[in-house]
Amino acid sequence: MKLEMICTGEEVLSGQIVDTNAAWVANTLMELGIEMQHRVTVGDRLDDLIAVFKERSKHADVIIVNGGLGPTSDDMSALAMAKAKGEELVENTQWREHLEDWFARNNRVMAKSNLKQAWLPASAVMVDNPVGTACGFRVKLNNAWLFFTPGVPFELKQMIREQFIPFISEEFGVQQKSALEKLLTIGHGESSLADTLSDITLPEGIELGYRSSMPHIEIKIFARGDKAIRQLQDVTRQVKGVLGTAVVAENRPTLAAEIHHRLYQSGFSLSVAESCTGGMITSQLIDFAGSSSYLHHGLVTYSNESKVKVLGVNPQILDDHGAVSIPTVEAMAQGIRGILDSDFALATSGIAGPDGGTDDKPVGTVAIALATKHGVYSQMVKLPKRSRQLVRSMSTAIAYDMLRRALLEEAVIVDYPSIPRFAK
Repeated sequence: MKLEMICTGEEVLSGQIVDTNAAWVANTLMELGIEMQHRVTVGDRLDDLIAVFKERSKHADVIIVNGGLGPTSDDMSALAMAKAKGEELVENTQWREHLEDWFARNNRVMAKSNLKQAWLPASAVMVDNPVGTACGFRVKLNNAWLFFTPGVPFELKQMIREQFIPFISEEFGVQQKSALEKLLTIGHGESSLADTLSDITLPEGIELGYRSSMPHIEIKIFARGDKAIRQLQDVTRQVKGVLGTAVVAENRPTLAAEIHHRLYQSGFSLSVAESCTGGMITSQLIDFAGSSSYLHHGLVTYSNESKVKVLGVNPQILDDHGAVSIPTVEAMAQGIRGILDSDFALATSGIAGPDGGTDDKPVGTVAIALATKHGVYSQMVKLPKRSRQLVRSMSTAIAYDMLRRALLEEAVIVDYPSIPRFAK
């Protein structure tokens, strides 16, 4: 089955918004062992839409078309599809009645423009949308089924899960069993990971994939077919054994998710004092429901004065060593931990750039500390030639990894090949 996707919308084409829908669809289908082979983005121009529907339908078996199903004049997917097929738009009475009922139940007046969403190409098969006003539909053109989906993310996701995946499973016999293991790494480049794993002989039906999403590189281990699935765990163990400390989480999208998993209802508590990371460590944990079960507090102590007055850092430490130093972050971590006697505390202080560096401490210099009830662990890393955002996100990941290793009672500080450290 040759699967493609057409994404519509001037705001997507011009870069005004990031097309997260396409990324989600591709990743969701990939985890089912269904690989997307082509994707194109087209603006809200009728002739361009007609042309791309005609052209891509000659090459694909099925095409997901995302967007352009709304009630306004620039939503032209249904009209373009009708013209591509040389047929009329026809009102779908079932969807019109659905719209009228939906607005009535919600005590809202339906604008006349909403009726446009009930007009579909004559040969279209309506696809239900239980969470929105735009129905989907599918149409056969040339070699392909074109499956039209709304642009609103939560509507798209429900339609893909409940309508599209069952459709292609039935229509194209996508029934081969597949399984996937995902290993998250930090501190290693994609090419070096690939080189490290190149000597592993993979069984038939198993292959490796790599996804860079800095500060992480995710390794995907795909298994297709019953025999390959039975061997997946052995291959995963082999990959983890070869990579060693590079692997920081298994089947988690981020290190924050891994930390939340390990701390949630664990009985342990955490406090965080951040300078250069500016609340990123705390914020990523608060994204998860239930983080209040372990997160005592997170403070952004950006100025030296706040480090002294809020965290109790000795002013002499700042005078002697500077804000970006091992003694300072150790004092920050001990200070924040002591406020509520937390089990663990993280602290960061660094130069995220693009300015502010010196010969001794260039941009990208970051000090990170972890305080526990038994001691303090610290390191100062070099993250040169990275953007301000990447310096902060990589520092956050390293801090998380220090905490993760402490929770597992492993060595807290390890070498990352792509992240050099300053000697203490």
